[in-house]
Amino acid sequence: MLTHLTIQNFVIVERIELSLEPGFTVLTGETGAGKSILIDALMLALGGKSDTDQIRQGCERAEIIAEFNIEHLPDTQRWLQENDLADDSGSCILRRVIEANGRSRHFINGISVALQQLRAIGDQLVDIHGQHAHQSLLRSDAQRALLDGFAGNDALLAQVKAAYQHWHSLNQQRLTWEINQSAFAQEKEQLTWQVDELANLNFNPQEWQSLQADHQRLSHSASLQAAVEYSIDQLSEGEAALLGQLQTALTRLRQALDYDEQLQSPYQLLESASVQLQEGIHELKHYQKRLDSDPQRLQDVEERIAAIHAMARKYRSDIESLPERLQLAHDRLQVICGEYSGDNLIEAEASARQHYEAIAQQLTLSRTGAAQSLAKQVTQSMQNLAMAGGIFVINLIPAEQGNANGFEQIEFQVSPHKDTPARPLTKVASGGELSRISLAIQVITSKVSRVPTLIFDEVDAGIGGRVAEMVGTLLKQLGSAHQILCITHLPQVAAMGDQHWLITKIKDAKHAQGISSHIDDLDQQARVEEIARMLGGATITTITRQHAAEMLQKCQNR
Repeated sequence: MLTHLTIQNFVIVERIELSLEPGFTVLTGETGAGKSILIDALMLALGGKSDTDQIRQGCERAEIIAEFNIEHLPDTQRWLQENDLADDSGSCILRRVIEANGRSRHFINGISVALQQLRAIGDQLVDIHGQHAHQSLLRSDAQRALLDGFAGNDALLAQVKAAYQHWHSLNQQRLTWEINQSAFAQEKEQLTWQVDELANLNFNPQEWQSLQADHQRLSHSASLQAAVEYSIDQLSEGEAALLGQLQTALTRLRQALDYDEQLQSPYQLLESASVQLQEGIHELKHYQKRLDSDPQRLQDVEERIAAIHAMARKYRSDIESLPERLQLAHDRLQVICGEYSGDNLIEAEASARQHYEAIAQQLTLSRTGAAQSLAKQVTQSMQNLAMAGGIFVINLIPAEQGNANGFEQIEFQVSPHKDTPARPLTKVASGGELSRISLAIQVITSKVSRVPTLIFDEVDAGIGGRVAEMVGTLLKQLGSAHQILCITHLPQVAAMGDQHWLITKIKDAKHAQGISSHIDDLDQQARVEEIARMLGGATITTITRQHAAEMLQKCQNR
């Protein structure tokens, strides 16, 4: 619930601080005193649209702080934790600052957040019913939203929307397939041929490296043979072979070691060189035996390389990318043969439609039960709202075919008086009747709301007398389950409040506007004075005060 509200430099408000209680709180005051400004400020703290015109004249910024107790709101606590905005105090503080340069800053528990986050948590904390809510009641979509909200259909409606979108998507795919059958058949034939051709090539990047190495060796076999023969001759077989000369030198040095040990180091180095030279000669002879000139093998390698080059040119691809090209063609062929095959699409569409219809049927059943319950409760409320004998009906009209909102359209109908047939609201209800029906629906649907704080902004406009008293009773009853804030101009409603705030407009020479809004939490005596003013206008008599005191006493004893 809303526990504190601070408003600073907002429109004609210099600074207002409210400490709010549970139950039914009323806010009253003369026209122009700034009653609705409080609601506008709270809406701003909840993420509403900002405007620099909302900043008090002569000030650089406006600031609104709204503090809520969320100890009994586990969903809100979870949302704060998931967004790293939790506060162990059990409170949630929303802060909004509007700068004169048009900049707007938003905070949750002292942490700067995006405006969307402020709106997301605001929707969980406060629900505002405006004075023009009865106008939206004439719209079919608003009627459907009211019924689904009363029935608690949010999750089910989301499933219906998702199922319908899936079915609709498959339906469009099937229609597209039917239109493009010949194109798909031609593409399938081409892809099949490409896959066969690339698969028959049986190429992989490792083979390409091996082919290049083989071609290099085979095409230069004569040069390789000559180089090896020359090296062997020069190193070991010729008249001046290096190996023989090195071995002769080692023999002489070995004899000289007896005379000077300092020759030991160069001797060992040369001896090691002799060993390595012999190993090298051995490897050359071994290579010579394996080296052959194979014209047929060379021809095979060159033909394979030519085939690979030709395939790469044909598909305008790098040689190394040919396997990837094969995979792409194969995958697309699978799609053509699978998802885009007529049989598969028809089966998938039928399955999706069955799933949609099953969920939509659940939604219809839920709406049917909720419609009966809501209509019964609104009809009961109408009997006490100057529409005795009237009935309220909610019709579920089957749509020609299902849509994202289910199988039916919702139509609110009313018979304002006994023995008159129920007809759509747009055709039968007067402005006053529509306002009273709207209020009854708002109060009844709010009973099932999980939002802790409900605000009614002059929703009692256009009524009075006994009807106004019943409206006050309805709101007071609602206050037993929710925190209710109501801006009202009716004394019968104001007298029902558990807490009463009075907003007044005072002269303030310190500021350019010359006026400021002021708010007071009224005690019992002050409430009598305010209700007397609401009853009698500018001139308050003893009789008016007595009437106000009796009204207040009567309402508080309920």
